[in-house]
Amino acid sequence: MIPDRIKKMLLVALGLMPLVAWSACTPTGRSETPDTSLTTDSIQPTEASATSPILRDTVASERAFIVVSKRDLNLRVYDITSEGDTVLLAQFPVCLSKNKGNKQRRGDMRTPESPAGKPFKITQIQDASNWRHDFNDGRGNILAYGKWFLRLLTPGHSGIGIHGSTNNETSVPGRASEGCIRLRDADIITLKERYAYVGMPVIIKAEGQGLLDWEQRIFAQPR
Repeated sequence: MIPDRIKKMLLVALGLMPLVAWSACTPTGRSETPDTSLTTDSIQPTEASATSPILRDTVASERAFIVVSKRDLNLRVYDITSEGDTVLLAQFPVCLSKNKGNKQRRGDMRTPESPAGKPFKITQIQDASNWRHDFNDGRGNILAYGKWFLRLLTPGHSGIGIHGSTNNETSVPGRASEGCIRLRDADIITLKERYAYVGMPVIIKAEGQGLLDWEQRIFAQPR
């Protein structure tokens, strides 16, 4: 069980309790800022590696949220149960920006980091099946986004989202995107169909940041 103090910190950070304020690789090539929530640590995750998805046989509630790790190149889906416990539902490998660090300006090829206590949010879930992009690598204007584009509200930047990796699946996991979060094409479908919803909080950790304080407690629990 996670202590009440930690539960409340988590709920506040996710905007599920009062006291909280709450993109660059869309088809037009637009680009997209800041830190994470709660405390960090250098402990390595004890769950599956970045290349192995974890899937619970459950559908997320509207208290579910996403945490993206630049250090571990993964995206985790957590949910808060009716009893107030935080549980890990899924983990997927990701490809993030080719340049490290927090996004500062359009076109800098960096993935934005969410400010402490202010997660980003999914604002739209769009069918990206026919979306194309020119990576200026000689392949021309190619299909690039998989089935779905989960557009994020990232204040100060636009065009950032979570999407598939059509024609670029070997880049996952890795660092090769223009700022967006790439999943394998099959994984973006799973994420959309089982877990994602408009308004879902998304925490993107800073470079090198390890498990958050409450994550340490989850991974420390016997399985």
